[in-house]
Order: sequence, then C-alpha cells, then structure tokens
Amino acid sequence: MKKIIKSITVLAILLLASCASQQSLQEYYVDSQENPNFISLDIPASILKMDEVELTSSQKEAVNSLKKFNLLAFKKTNTNAAEFKLEKAKVKEILKDDEFVELMKINSKYGKGVVKYLGNENAIDEVIIYGDSDEQGFALVRVLGKDMNPAHIVQLMQAIQKSEYKGEGLGEIGKFLKG
Repeated sequence: MKKIIKSITVLAILLLASCASQQSLQEYYVDSQENPNFISLDIPASILKMDEVELTSSQKEAVNSLKKFNLLAFKKTNTNAAEFKLEKAKVKEILKDDEFVELMKINSKYGKGVVKYLGNENAIDEVIIYGDSDEQGFALVRVLGKDMNPAHIVQLMQAIQKSEYKGEGLGEIGKFLKG
C-alpha cells in the first residue's frame, strides 16, 4: 500500500511539473518586478488625457475600451549584457505560445518588435507590444482593456498622436523609452 501511495505521489508531482513548465507572461511580469535591471510601471489609461482631445467616434470607442497599461523594461548596461540576452530569450519564448496572435511586426531605427494579442479578433482583452534593441534593452507593454478589436489598436495610435502625449507621468520608464 505504501508503494502505491508513493508511486501516485511521484506521478502527481511529475504531472504538475510538466503542466507548469512554461512561464506565463503575467508570471514573468511579477517575477521581474523585484529585479533591479527592470523598470516596472502600471499606468491607468486616464494618463493619456484623451478627454481633452477631439476624437472621432471610433477613436472614442477605442479609448473607452482601455483599462490600463503594464510596462516592463529591461535597461541594458555594460554589466548586465549576459542577463539581457537571457531575459530577452525568456520573453521571446513566452510570446511564441500559440495563445498570442500576431497583429504586426515592427522594424524601426530604434529596434525590432512585435504586436500580439490575446483573445479572439472581435473581443481582445490584452494587446502585447514587445520591442528590443541590442544597445538599449527591451520593453514589454501589456495594454489591458475590454472587448478591444484590431481596428481599435490603429484608432488608439491615431488618437494618441492627436493628443501629442509626450510621456508625462511615466517617470524612469519615460526616460528609458526616449533612449
């Protein structure tokens, strides 16, 4: 009887370990917040001050679907280059998961990135924007909302451009994102 119980216990532990082998994006955010190489910030959507901007009805709908932004950035230095490579690989592995649907790739003079989302195309609850630069580091932004759709993302970017938002209220991460 003891052998059977022991075998069942070992089997249960192995099953639990195999199911939890892939770290989720949320777990990555939580685990990284205490790391001094990261800058982490939760920002309410109201920081964009979109109520002061004249918006089209579709832009208003896009803005109203937002709840908040979670920003996580790794600032690369000469002393943390090895950790930068490791953390960048972790994020890219998490984002390879099939639950993330790719919306677009980004390739600019600042670095490369990708925009992905969770949910279905008619009711997106989370948009993930990831970008990295071998010189600066990387940034990961989770845009949390309710029933967003891909057209909302384009409308939101247009609305932010209209607002001439300059990153006020972002503190350290604002300095990081500016280079």
